[in-house]
Amino acid sequence: MAQVTRATRALETAGVAFTVHAYAYDPAADSIGLAAAEALGVDPARVFKTLMVLADGKPACVLAPSDGEVALKRVAAALAAKAAAMMKPADAERISGYKVGGISPFGQTRRIPAVIDASAFDWDAIFLNGGQRGLQVHLSPGEAERVLGATRAAVSTRD
Repeated sequence: MAQVTRATRALETAGVAFTVHAYAYDPAADSIGLAAAEALGVDPARVFKTLMVLADGKPACVLAPSDGEVALKRVAAALAAKAAAMMKPADAERISGYKVGGISPFGQTRRIPAVIDASAFDWDAIFLNGGQRGLQVHLSPGEAERVLGATRAAVSTRD
């Protein structure tokens, strides 16, 4: 597995300190984020999924803990939109430039608005997809927020 991706190159270019962690990707997993957390032996609340959404019809990405659900009304509010909806997988792949299961918020084909769930800041470092299936990057949530120009908001709920 290549550990240099568009995502890792984007982080290096931005001067971000991060580490790369590979794991055995299971395409049959019910939750890619939860499977990654289990494979890496870390709390699922530290592994953030990258979700592609449409806010008032415009693309954006949402970073949320893998053990939570995203409240789309909260996402819309964070993006100053009237409504938000999940993007279709084919559209997510086309817009991000990554395959589903390997979508990273870093190094996407074009810069789009991003929202990072406020719970990320409960941790000194979080895991995010590194740009391919089975690859995570471990970095400070503040650095992720800075590099993405992300909006920090409480968009996730837990059972």
